Amino acid sequence: MPLKMTKEMLISYRSKRQEIKELEYILRNRWKSESMISVDTILNYRKGYPVPEGVMGFDYERYERLQDRDIKRKERLEKECKEVEEFVGEIRDSTTRRIFQMYFIDGEVKPSQTKVAKRLHLDRSRISRRIDDYLKNAQKAQKAHV
Repeated sequence: MPLKMTKEMLISYRSKRQEIKELEYILRNRWKSESMISVDTILNYRKGYPVPEGVMGFDYERYERLQDRDIKRKERLEKECKEVEEFVGEIRDSTTRRIFQMYFIDGEVKPSQTKVAKRLHLDRSRISRRIDDYLKNAQKAQKAHV
């Protein structure tokens, strides 16, 4: 678990999951991209003097560099998402855990406290309070252990 779980980290979870999917697609399909084809100029000496000539080919160096960069980014995002999932999974109170699960991890792109409240048969204000109170208490507990 990270040193301090914040609401911003929880909110950005879904965006990071989406970015992981996008990176997986890019990593699988980059080799098909026309942007990996490069054109270079060489000097052809067949006639006894230099004649510039264009050559096309797959840019392996650029391909490997971009793949490495995206693999590292994907691994970092997966680690951050796993930390959020573990944080939510470790919540002992069932209702609070379900609130965090529905609001931050599952479902729609833009969560609604009203929808979560309806599903759990609570007031919307209680959802907000539960989230804020749990995060405050979790931060106090983390500071006490340090």
